[in-house]
Amino acid sequence: MIEFIKSLEWDKWVILGFIAQFCFFSRFIVQWIASERKNESVIPIGFWYLSIIGGLLLFIYSIHTRNPVFILGQSMGPLIYSRNLYLIYKKKNQEIKATS
Repeated sequence: MIEFIKSLEWDKWVILGFIAQFCFFSRFIVQWIASERKNESVIPIGFWYLSIIGGLLLFIYSIHTRNPVFILGQSMGPLIYSRNLYLIYKKKNQEIKATS
């Protein structure tokens, strides 16, 4: 394993790929912590922001690597994550207007 890591070419694209994967993975940690705090399954807003950031970075990385499977797999995610944020903020605004 160590030999494999040493053999990697650590250019800016590999670093971007690792940052993207870290962002995308960390959303699960955020969701897990939020659920543990509430003692029920919840999806906090931070989950969606990390999804967008990680998804966009992974999409950029997949285009650079020219991997059609990876490009297709990452192409729609940021749009869906953005739509979820839109729906969350729309509901909050409606609730604010209802109480005013």
